[in-house]
Amino acid sequence: MPYKLVCGLEVHAELKTKSKMFCSCKNDPFGAPKPNLYTCPVCLGMPGALPVANRKAIEWTIKLGLALHCQINLFSKFDRKNYFYADLPKGYQISQYDIPFCHDGYLDTSEGRVGIHRIHLEEDTAKLSHQEIDFDGDGELDKVTLIDFNRSSVPLVEIVTEPDIISATQAKEYGQKLRQIMRYLDIANCDMEKGGMRLEANISLRREGKNELPDYKVECKNINSFKFLEAAINFEVDRQTTILQNGEQPIQETRGYNSTTGKTFSQRSKEDAADYRYFPDPDLPPIEFTTEEIETIRSEIPELPAEKTTRFMSEYNLNEKSAKNLAINMEQALFFEKILKEAKKENLDPQKLINNLLNGKIKFSFDEKISVIIAKFKAISSNENIDEKELQLAIDKVLNAEKDAVAKYKAGKTVVTGFLIGCVMKELGKKADVIQVKQQLIATLS
Repeated sequence: MPYKLVCGLEVHAELKTKSKMFCSCKNDPFGAPKPNLYTCPVCLGMPGALPVANRKAIEWTIKLGLALHCQINLFSKFDRKNYFYADLPKGYQISQYDIPFCHDGYLDTSEGRVGIHRIHLEEDTAKLSHQEIDFDGDGELDKVTLIDFNRSSVPLVEIVTEPDIISATQAKEYGQKLRQIMRYLDIANCDMEKGGMRLEANISLRREGKNELPDYKVECKNINSFKFLEAAINFEVDRQTTILQNGEQPIQETRGYNSTTGKTFSQRSKEDAADYRYFPDPDLPPIEFTTEEIETIRSEIPELPAEKTTRFMSEYNLNEKSAKNLAINMEQALFFEKILKEAKKENLDPQKLINNLLNGKIKFSFDEKISVIIAKFKAISSNENIDEKELQLAIDKVLNAEKDAVAKYKAGKTVVTGFLIGCVMKELGKKADVIQVKQQLIATLS
């Protein structure tokens, strides 16, 4: 393809603090029994109501920044982002502009490192609900838009990447890893179906071999699944390629994504920062931290998925796929590590044990005692163990019959080991411990 993708992501995630960002109302936008229950003059934008910043939300934002290798601004502030929309009663959103809490970090993916440009904290908006209601009772439905302010002023962290993403699959992986880290930190649920985590992709193309950034970008907003993110980026790559090949330039605009048609659609022209007329919020004092306070927050960061995966591989001799599966979430990782520690203590094969657990051969529950799970594994292993004399007879018979494979092995082509193991298993005619077979086979060949 003559054009290459240039993509950056903006990810919004609602923090799960007990109270909202600038008031003491309960932070539970999805669990309220009725609309507009958790509200007060501050989050309803009443004249004269004064905001007070949620310290826990600020500390959690910094914790996320540290987990993503960011630099932390010891001095920061909140700004007013001015725009008019029905879900924003004040006529402005309290956000951050030129001095965010975190900047210049990164997150590694299998397709390369994605730079984190900034992480800032702001308040969420109210939620709009488009409905049809029979006001007069005459059977005729009127189209209306209702507003629920339970979500208004919920703390919302925004993570903005550099334009480092080179494929839709990398964008998807980045988003999944970011969600996993936030869940490990226990700062956000990231429930995408409910809007607890929203994805926006800034997409443009440049001709292959060029290094400068394109002078346009298309923003796809409010995507609520990683599958749709990947599909939206791929659609935009095809759409923009066609436009560029026709000698034209894509319009700089905001687009939505229709999951039914699999296409993006135009919403409005793209705003610039100047359109929002940012200025420091006069009702909120600047935020200052000391180096010691930042280090205290850093000390609260748990072992994260990437580090945990690496340690599982080295400490318990697991393969990468198994280690990643165990580290999917914190609760699961802690549970499986208890099992691995016990297996190591009893000189059991950790990889074989995990294989049996993950493939369902050993049935278990997360509230089951570790000793019971280990006992199940021992029972299976004992049934699969073969008498060494019986196994040696089978190995000798196979090696005598497969002299060509034996010669290749001794010539350094160890790939034939799998073939020989299969032949021995077939010769035994019953279930056997593959590791036991492999060890005795290699010992015989040596």
